[in-house]
Amino acid sequence: MIVRDYNKAKETDRRVVASQWESVRLLLKSDNMGFSFHITTIYEGAELPMEYKHHLESVYCLSGEGEVETLADGKIHPIRPGVIYILDHNDQHILRAKTEMQMACVFNPPLTGKEVHDSSGAYPLEAEAVTAD
Repeated sequence: MIVRDYNKAKETDRRVVASQWESVRLLLKSDNMGFSFHITTIYEGAELPMEYKHHLESVYCLSGEGEVETLADGKIHPIRPGVIYILDHNDQHILRAKTEMQMACVFNPPLTGKEVHDSSGAYPLEAEAVTAD
């Protein structure tokens, strides 16, 4: 069994910070579960164009408000607590935060821990792994 404390994990290298978001990666590839699980904070006013070319992602909103736009069809979907969006076709999208949002995210294949978005808005398939607990 794996047990991790979010508050302790955010004080380690499991916390990754970028200019418009930060993410605490609670479950990673090295845990051998076949997926990764993160609590990600999107900063108020953030506008994040993304396209996970190598990963599928599910995102559940815990708090805050925003919207996600799918670029293929231009549809805009409101995001608020209790809403999940699922990028089941490596969808090119833009996530916009009206307020700070806290999201629970699941990635398949799992992230190694140090990924940040490249210029196309994707994560590389492999990145540097975080150190063990």
